[in-house]
Amino acid sequence: MDELLARVLDAHGGLDNWSKVTTLTVKLELGGPFWAARGWPRVYAGQTVTLDAHREHIAFAPFTAPDLTSVFDVDPERVVIQAADGRVVEERTDPRGSFPTKYDVKTTRWDAIQVAYFASAAVWNYLTEPFALTYTGVETSEIEPWEEDGHTWRRLAVTFPDTNANHNAEQVFYYDEQFMLRRMDYSPDVTGNPPIAQYTFDYETFDGFVFPTRRLVHRHDANGVADQSVAVITVDVRSVAIDRG
Repeated sequence: MDELLARVLDAHGGLDNWSKVTTLTVKLELGGPFWAARGWPRVYAGQTVTLDAHREHIAFAPFTAPDLTSVFDVDPERVVIQAADGRVVEERTDPRGSFPTKYDVKTTRWDAIQVAYFASAAVWNYLTEPFALTYTGVETSEIEPWEEDGHTWRRLAVTFPDTNANHNAEQVFYYDEQFMLRRMDYSPDVTGNPPIAQYTFDYETFDGFVFPTRRLVHRHDANGVADQSVAVITVDVRSVAIDRG
């Protein structure tokens, strides 16, 4: 294992401890102007998210209505919107393939399944990292450090396999001297591959594991400098409950 990743895992609660985790139940909210531009303002206000810690399975409730839940699975990829009694309201296999081929940040609208796919794939990875960086097919290597605002951050280049539903395959994670994530760079395929810098803040420990409780998503320029004047997406975690097998 890469030495930097090993230190990061230890700082976040330890890989051996994580191996015993089965399910996370997280109270969170996704905000920012991104969702209204897709046609779904406040769709992710006041969410309860339940996810499998070791495979991409995640549910958001409520989703678009008080009695509806979105459920995302992989192998194969599938999004289901279901009622409280389990009745399937809408479903789609290969949801990633349904996104518009042309994307405009201000005018492109998504349907409910597309919104659920984008949020589900992103949030599952956010909440299982850094431990998910050890999962089958994920490749990691340390690259040159980064200087920003008087800080030096070590960086981990990560390549995700096709079996991982994610923003895109090639991403970079930045860690401070306490081995906490400070920034991650990626380019979401379904939004035209813009260069994104996501910053993480306000770390808290829940049942022995460390999570950032605030994330702000910005664009960055060709030199890697982020425009932090506008956060197009915000992620606020209120609580994390951890179940062990």
